[in-house]
Amino acid sequence: MDRTPALDAHFETLRAHAARLRDTPIKRLVADDASRANDFVLRVGPLYAHFARQRYDRAALDALFALGEAADFAGAMRALVDGEHVNPTEGRAALHTALRSHLSQAPAAVAAHDEATAALARMRHLIESLQDTPVTDVVSIGIGGSDLGPRLVVDALKPPSPGRFRVHFLSNVDGAAAQRVLAGLDPKRTAAILVSKTFGTQETLLNGEIVREWLGHDTHLLAVTSNLARAAAWGIPEERTLPMWDWVGGRYSLWSAVGLPIALALGMPAFEQLLAGAAEMDAHVLQAPLRENLGAWHALTALWNRNALGFASQGVFTYDERLKLLPAHLQQLVMESLGKSVHLDGTPVTESTVPVWWGGAGTDVQHSFFQALHQGTDIVPGDFVGVVLPDHPHRESHRALFANLLAQTEAFANGQGSDDPHRSYAGNRPSTLFLVDSLTPRAMGALVALYEHSVYLQSRAWGINAFDQFGVELGKQLASGLLPALRGQAADIADPVTRALLDEILRDDR
Repeated sequence: MDRTPALDAHFETLRAHAARLRDTPIKRLVADDASRANDFVLRVGPLYAHFARQRYDRAALDALFALGEAADFAGAMRALVDGEHVNPTEGRAALHTALRSHLSQAPAAVAAHDEATAALARMRHLIESLQDTPVTDVVSIGIGGSDLGPRLVVDALKPPSPGRFRVHFLSNVDGAAAQRVLAGLDPKRTAAILVSKTFGTQETLLNGEIVREWLGHDTHLLAVTSNLARAAAWGIPEERTLPMWDWVGGRYSLWSAVGLPIALALGMPAFEQLLAGAAEMDAHVLQAPLRENLGAWHALTALWNRNALGFASQGVFTYDERLKLLPAHLQQLVMESLGKSVHLDGTPVTESTVPVWWGGAGTDVQHSFFQALHQGTDIVPGDFVGVVLPDHPHRESHRALFANLLAQTEAFANGQGSDDPHRSYAGNRPSTLFLVDSLTPRAMGALVALYEHSVYLQSRAWGINAFDQFGVELGKQLASGLLPALRGQAADIADPVTRALLDEILRDDR
């Protein structure tokens, strides 16, 4: 759906509400609305979300939900789940929900779900066959969406003691990354998975060559790809290859065979529970009324902070060490999906789109960049995530962690006055607080799926495509053209700055 004049009017209404509330701090919004702390709350399965410390009142929230109605969030979700071409610039569906949910009888969705179910069966068989080998360690080789999602889930959910397989991730083309990952591993007890949709990703193939040479054989090389011919030509036969499809973007692919490292590290039952948690969130966002819909509420809050209040940055702060990689995964999910400047029809956008996403794990980040968040000149809204029940026995540490989580969100909102301006906190920094009952595969699936749906709904309000990523291609193309020069071969380098830099890099007197 392209942006319409009606949607433009809704955005103007949001800005009018923001102007009306300019001098009303969050602390006053909470004090003036006795039931706000209990009403601005939603629970979906293991997730509890609290929006009471956002800088909107009930009237502004009504305007936000009116925008969601005008943007047809309900119809957008139905189009996604049914397999309509919600990625029009590439003429594709975006059927990542079919990897974990069976919510539609539309032919495209049914066919996709059947393919995903068959791939799960093949994944299970491949894992069982690997269990009958001496392999104890698996190196997962991929980059971007072929790495960040599985890496996040494995790091978050791995038990203190490793299971049958220890999984290691290799993404960066820097040879130092391969050197560090392989250090201490035994090639006789190691397998490797190359994850690349096209099987043409430069970083993945170069790292694959390093690992194959280190292994000394092809026996324990596996692949996840849509290009069986390239994988076979490289040395990985079809029986050791799992499928990818063009209707699943990389940053939405951890639910597919791209999640093989998750299943190896945690076991197939845990992977299936991850899918079940995501499916639960899919059903909620598809079916829940707008005002009770967590995906819609999160998306509309993001639109409010970006377009009504004009904040150009968004933080995500995980008060659980196991979720420390969540900001990295969300950076790709959100910024690759929403980093667009034209509508679906190619006309320039009229609203600012994606803010810069960044963050880290509390309490570490409190001692690095929270000074700027509390007393700097720019306001950064925050998503705070805490896990109520820990999986460790250190109860006092967990109490201290939660004391800091609650204190930081309160300080964000309320601040503190002082006669000494250097010790004054302005407050009025908006935040959303997510509480996860416990960090199970089901909860992890629900949390990640929530962000996926929020991103998609934001894209519908802006009239942009959340599923292409042409912006990453130019740099890759230029890099391919520069490789011959770096090998000492003749190359036509048009840019004078690049030529000067190459001269410095290749000079002989080092």
